[in-house]
Amino acid sequence: MLGGIAGDIIGSRFEHAQIKTKDFELFSRQCTFTDDTVHTVAVADSLLTKTPYQVNFLRYFECYPNAGYGNRFRRWARSLRPVPYGSYGNGSAMRVSPIAWFYDSLDKVLEEAMHSAEVTHNHPEGIKGAQAVAGAIYLARTGASKEEIREFVEGRFGYDLGQTLDEIRPQYGFDVTCQGSVPPAITAFLEAGDFEDAVRNAVSLGGDSDTLACIAGSIAEAYYGIPQAILDEIYERLDEKLI
Repeated sequence: MLGGIAGDIIGSRFEHAQIKTKDFELFSRQCTFTDDTVHTVAVADSLLTKTPYQVNFLRYFECYPNAGYGNRFRRWARSLRPVPYGSYGNGSAMRVSPIAWFYDSLDKVLEEAMHSAEVTHNHPEGIKGAQAVAGAIYLARTGASKEEIREFVEGRFGYDLGQTLDEIRPQYGFDVTCQGSVPPAITAFLEAGDFEDAVRNAVSLGGDSDTLACIAGSIAEAYYGIPQAILDEIYERLDEKLI
């Protein structure tokens, strides 16, 4: 899941910035973890301790209340009886990466991705986004080629991955839906030459850059691994609890 966390931290300072370029300093003092990282760690915690996802999402929200959550999640976390709210936002996809490493069959990964999503994002598009990302990570870490990953995502989930980043970038804006952010984030991985390139590709689209880079980075980690220099930078920006 460190690839997703790295993407989140690198992309954090460009959210809403619409920079539209891959030429930027990878880390600066403005880089910080956001709700993408907090939720990703919460999912991993649930897997390791067999704690229900809802319990950990609420617990981690209390620990990190200012990490940049969406308004609907914030209302959910503060309600007396939290129930799924039909979201198709990309929050389900940004937090799913630990599941793809925890289980050793594609079917189980997809099933558990659904469970992690439906606590909040029980809209079909919210579940689909989580499953597509988890499936891509699982295939990447088990030796699938990029073409096989592309065919799986398009065939299983109906996402159109036919546009290149250069075609997507000019008109792409801020979009927090799964259907509007998961396909371009996967494309950012597919067009990359290495881990760093995948994250730069995602940030260069503009829009919800931390989540795009989180998703692209989570797949790229499984395919390429992560350079030690990037790992060192992200550990400097995490507190002891998250580490």
